[in-house]
Amino acid sequence: MSSIPFPQPQFAPVVGQPAWDVALLYPVQGAWAEEEYLDIALSRNWLVEYSQGCVEFLSMPTVEHQLIVRFLLDALRAFVDPQKLGMVLFAPLPVWLGPKEYREPDIIFNFAANHAKQSKKYYEHADLVMEVVSDDRRSHIRDYEDKRRDYAKAGIREYWVVDPQEQRITVLALEGSLYAEHGAFGAGSTAESRLLDGFALKVDDVFAAGKC
Repeated sequence: MSSIPFPQPQFAPVVGQPAWDVALLYPVQGAWAEEEYLDIALSRNWLVEYSQGCVEFLSMPTVEHQLIVRFLLDALRAFVDPQKLGMVLFAPLPVWLGPKEYREPDIIFNFAANHAKQSKKYYEHADLVMEVVSDDRRSHIRDYEDKRRDYAKAGIREYWVVDPQEQRITVLALEGSLYAEHGAFGAGSTAESRLLDGFALKVDDVFAAGKC
C-alpha cells in the first residue's frame, strides 16, 4: 500500500493484547497518500479524516450529537429543497479541501451547479458546512481551530459551528481567504445564514432536538 520500505515485525504476539504489528502495514503519520486515506474512509466506513498527510480518527458520535445533526439536516433540506437551491448531504462523506486535506463535515451543502460537478464517490467542493462539536477537548480544538483554518483555505463560503456544550451556534462567513464572524448566537436568539438569504434557526430549538 505504502511507498515506504516494508517494515519488519517488532512485537511478539500476546493473547489479549492488540495485534500491534498490523499498524506496520500502514504508513507513518505524515506519509499517508490520498489513495491510502480513501481506501480506509470509503471501503472500511470508519470515521476518519485526513490532514497534512496524517489520518485522524474521530470520536464516535453520541445520540445527542446525531439528533442535532438530524435536526440541522431536516431544517436545511426544508429550506433548500422547495427552492431547488442545491443538495444537502451528511457525514460520513469525504470532502476534498486541497492536497493532503480531506474532512467529513456533519452537514454539507452545495448549490445545484456545484453539486452537478462533483465526483460520484466524494465531494471536491462545498459551499456551506456545519459541525456539531463533540464534548472532548480534541474535537473542540478540531472544530474551532483546525477546521476553521482548513475550510477557509478551501474556499468554503460559510461554516456553522454548533456547540451543545456552550449552547451556541457560531456562523462564520468567508471574507477573502479568512473567516469573519457573522454571528455568535446563544440561547434565546436566532442563528442566521449570510450565504442562504432567509435561512435561520432558533438556537433553543436546535439544542432541544438533542434532548429528544
